[in-house]
Amino acid sequence: MPKNAGGTVADAARTPAAPARLAMLLGPAMVAGVAYLDPGNVASNMTAGARFGYLLVWVVLSGNLMAWLIQYLSAKLGIVTGQSLPEILGSRFKHPFLRRLYWLQAELVAMATDLAEIIGGAVALYLLFGLPLLLGGVITGTVSMLVLTAQARRGAQSFERVIVAMLCVITIGFTAGVFFAPPDPASVLAGLVPRFEGSNSVLLAASILGATIMPHAIYAHSALARDRFPGAHDRPTTHRLLWATRWDVTLAMILAGTVNVALLVVAASALQGIPGTDSLPGAYDALKSSLGPIVATVFAIGLLASGLASTSVGAYAGAEIMHGLLQLRLPLLVRRLVTLIPALIILGLGLNPTEALVLSQVALSFGIPFALIPLVWLTSRRSLLGEYTNRWFTTLAGIITAILLVTLNVVLLVLIFTGA
Repeated sequence: MPKNAGGTVADAARTPAAPARLAMLLGPAMVAGVAYLDPGNVASNMTAGARFGYLLVWVVLSGNLMAWLIQYLSAKLGIVTGQSLPEILGSRFKHPFLRRLYWLQAELVAMATDLAEIIGGAVALYLLFGLPLLLGGVITGTVSMLVLTAQARRGAQSFERVIVAMLCVITIGFTAGVFFAPPDPASVLAGLVPRFEGSNSVLLAASILGATIMPHAIYAHSALARDRFPGAHDRPTTHRLLWATRWDVTLAMILAGTVNVALLVVAASALQGIPGTDSLPGAYDALKSSLGPIVATVFAIGLLASGLASTSVGAYAGAEIMHGLLQLRLPLLVRRLVTLIPALIILGLGLNPTEALVLSQVALSFGIPFALIPLVWLTSRRSLLGEYTNRWFTTLAGIITAILLVTLNVVLLVLIFTGA
C-alpha cells in the first residue's frame, strides 16, 4: 500500500498533489458556496432575466469574481491562524460593549439570512406538496437541525458530504430549464457588456450582488477551513493547503456562477415579459406554463434543497459568530431557535414571503461592511499572517472590491427606500 494511503487530511496536505490527494483537501468552499445559491439568489436572478433579458449577465459574473477573492481570503485566514474571523475579532475588541454591539449586528444579519432561506424552503414545500408556509418553515428548520447534528457529532467532512449532496440537487434543479429553453448565444455574449437600462436595472444589479456576497458566508468560510484542517500549520502543509484552497474556491465559484447564470438566462429566454415572475411562486407558475410541469417540479426540488442547505450553513455561521464574539456556545436546539423563530413568526403572520425576502436583503446590505472590511484588513496584517500576508495587489483588489460592494449596497438601500 502506498505511503499515506487512507491517511488524514494533514497527511494528504504533505504529499504530492495527485488528483486524489487534491480531492481530499476540497470541500469547505463548496459548503460556503451554498450561500451563493440560496433562495435570495434565485429570486434576484430570475427577476433580472424576466424583466431585462440578458442585460445583467455581466453583473452575475462580476459578483462571482469578487466572491472568489473574498472567499479565498476568508479561508486563508482560517487556515493560517487556526481561528475564524469572529474569533479573531472577538479577541481584538477589548471593550465588552463594542464586542457585544458587533455581535448584535452580526446576529441580526444571521437572522435575516435564515429568514430568506427558511422562507425559500417553506415556499418549495408549498409548491411541491401544498403544505402551509408555517408548517413548511418548521420542517425546513427541523431538517437543518438534523444536518447540524451530523456536523456536531461526526465532524466537518460529514457535514460537507451532506451539503455537497444537496448542492448536486440544487445544480440539477436550477439548470434543467436551460436544456428546454436554450439561450441565444449572441444575446448572452451581449449581456457581458457592462451597462444599465434605467434605475430599475440598477436596483436589480445591486440586489443580485447583495444576494451574492453575504456576510455569513465570510464568517462561515474561515470557520469551515479551521474545522477541516485543525493543527496543520507547519510551513509545507500551509502552502499546500492554500494551493488546494485556491482550487476549492475556484471550483465552487465556477459552479455557483454557472448555476446563477443559468437561472438568469432561463428566465430571459422563457419568462421575459411574463408578469409575476418577481416572486418564487410566480416564477414556478411561469416555468410550469412555459416549459412544462416537469421542469417546474425539478426547479421546486432544487429550491427545497437550496433552502435546506443554505439555512444549515447559515445556522452554522450564526453559532460561530456567537462563539467567536461572546465565547458562548448554546445547545444546538436553542441556537437553532434563535434564528428560526423570527422566520416562523413572519410565516405565521401570513406576510408576503417575497416582500420578506426583499427586507432580508436590506438587512444583509447593512452587514456587508462589518464583515468585508475587517477581513481585508486582517489578511493584510503581517503581524497576524506572517509570510502568508496578502501581497500588495491582493490587498488593493480587496479594497476595491470592498468599496464597490459597500457602494452598491448603499445604492440598493437608497433605491429601495426612495421607491426608485
